[in-house]
Amino acid sequence: MIFDRNRPFNDLPLLPPPVELETRPVLKKVISATRALAELKGVAKLIPDQAILINGIILQEARLSSEIENIVTTSDDLYRAASDKLFQGESATKEVLRYREALWHGFDSLKSRPLSTNLFVEIVKIIRQVDSGIRRAPGTVIANPAGEVIYTPPEGESVIREKLANLESFMHSDNGLDPLVKLAAIHYQFEAIHPFPDGNGRTGRIINILFLVEKGLLDLPILYLSHYIIQKKSEYYRGLRAVTEEQRWEQWVLYVLDAIETTAYQTIERISQIRALMEKFQGTIQEKAPHIYSKDLIELVFQHPYCKIQFLIDAKIARRQTASQYLKTLASLNLLNPVKRGREIYYVNESLITALS
Repeated sequence: MIFDRNRPFNDLPLLPPPVELETRPVLKKVISATRALAELKGVAKLIPDQAILINGIILQEARLSSEIENIVTTSDDLYRAASDKLFQGESATKEVLRYREALWHGFDSLKSRPLSTNLFVEIVKIIRQVDSGIRRAPGTVIANPAGEVIYTPPEGESVIREKLANLESFMHSDNGLDPLVKLAAIHYQFEAIHPFPDGNGRTGRIINILFLVEKGLLDLPILYLSHYIIQKKSEYYRGLRAVTEEQRWEQWVLYVLDAIETTAYQTIERISQIRALMEKFQGTIQEKAPHIYSKDLIELVFQHPYCKIQFLIDAKIARRQTASQYLKTLASLNLLNPVKRGREIYYVNESLITALS
C-alpha cells in the first residue's frame, strides 16, 4: 500500500488491520482502562435520578465535542437554552443542543437495534439538520490551518459504503479482540472513511460512546472523551496520521485507552461532586427551611441547572404561587441564584454548573 495524501485513499485497509493490535503494553493498559470504566458504571448508579447525569454530563460532552470543530458556546447559554424550547440565542448553542439530541437518539435506538450505517446517517442528519447521507461528490480533503492537504479520504459512494459495511461487520464480529481495543480501531476507521460531507468528527465521537453502551461497559453515555481530545489535540491528530501513513497502531490504541481511563476517572470525580452538592442542599434545606424539603425538589434543581417555576409545576411538586416561593427560599439560602432573562426568571444552580464544567 502506497499512501499519497493528495489522492483519495480508496485503498484504505479493511478491518481488522493487518498488524497485532493487542501488544503487551496495550493489554496492560486495557486492564486499567476497563477497571476505570467499571468503577464509573458503578458510581453512576449512586445518583438517585439518572436524568441529573443525562441533562448535565451529556450536555457538557455535546459542548466539548462541538468545540473540537470550532463550534463554541458557553455553559451559561447552553443550560439556559436547554431549559427554554423557545430560546433564540446563538446558532452555535442550537447546534450543540442538536448534538445532544443526536446522542440521545443513538442511545435510545440501541434498545431495539445495533449500531449500523443507517444509524450513523440518522445521527449526522440530526447534527447537521440536512437531508444528505453518504458522501457522493468528489473533492473532499482534510487540510491543516495553513491550507496544506494532509489527508484525502476515500471517494465514491460505493467505495465508502463498502468500507462502512466492513466497519459494521467488524463492530459486531466475535474476533477475540477486547472491546476497548476494537473501539480504537473503529474510531480510526470511521474518521479515515470520513463518510459524510460534514459532521464526521462529532458523529464519530458519538459512535465511541454508543459502542461502550452497546458492549455493556456503560449504562449511560456519560464519558467525557472530548475533554481529553481537546487537552491532547495534537497527539490525537498525530496518532491518526501515524496509522494512515505508517500503520503505527500501538501508539494510537494506547492513546484511546488512556483517553478512556483518564476521562472515566474525571467523570467519577464530577459525579462525586454532584453527590456532595446534593447532600449539601439536603442538609441546608432540612436545617433552615424544613417546610419546603422534598427529595423531588432537590432532584429537580439538579436535573435543570437553569430551573424555573414551570418545571416545579410540571413535576407536580407545587402550584405556581407555592413553586415560586420554594425557589425564592432556595435563593435566600444561597443555594440558587435568580437571574432574569427577558420575562423569565431562572434560578441557577451555579455550584452544579461549576462542577459539570
